[in-house]
Amino acid sequence: MSNRIAEVRERVAGAQRVTVLTGAGVSADSGVPTFRGTDGLWRNFRAEDLAMPEAFERDPRLVWEWYNWRRELIATKKPNQAHEALATLEQQVPDFWLITQNVDGLHRAAGSTKLSEIHGNIWKVRCTGCGAIGENREVPIRLLPYCPGCGGLLRPHIVWFGESLAPEDINRSYAALEGCEVLLIVGTSGIVYPAASFAPIAKAAGAFVVEINLDPTPNSTLVDVSLQGRAKDVVPLLVP
Repeated sequence: MSNRIAEVRERVAGAQRVTVLTGAGVSADSGVPTFRGTDGLWRNFRAEDLAMPEAFERDPRLVWEWYNWRRELIATKKPNQAHEALATLEQQVPDFWLITQNVDGLHRAAGSTKLSEIHGNIWKVRCTGCGAIGENREVPIRLLPYCPGCGGLLRPHIVWFGESLAPEDINRSYAALEGCEVLLIVGTSGIVYPAASFAPIAKAAGAFVVEINLDPTPNSTLVDVSLQGRAKDVVPLLVP
């Protein structure tokens, strides 16, 4: 494995354009639960039952109580070595872009600024009336929160099941994937679209594609190098 790490490190060091895709595995190393499956049970509700527009329309207070619970958990977590290494890499690479599926804001907390949070950010709110987006770090958050501008009900600025990703995020992500020399896929199985298409897009454009994950994934046979291990342990080894 050390030879493969050295190879990836050399590729990263020589690249002018690097794109990174991160998923739940990066945040798991900071102790953030997945909020899916058994980890996501809250008052016998599944995440899939609450993270949807219909649930918010039916009972916004219940949905906000769940998000408040999540925010209180995430507020106790800090960026780990993988978050910090990627923030350092951003400073070293002329054309760098980070695409994250995580909503916990830990990449920003580590210092990353060139990123697309394609599933949203749990510390941001969006008005259901005027559409204004703002930051809200109240823990606990006031139930129910309202827009200071128009008085409309605020919702979490999260892409829920059944909703589309923001066009500006997906377009910026595709541009980064099609233009990169190296793509690092960290802590995600890459089986949910559109993220499932990211490795093939970069590969087709000629990028050197590297996967870092605890276990093999459907992308493992497609990528150039697959490294098994925790993100916090492996990613720092790849940054020059």
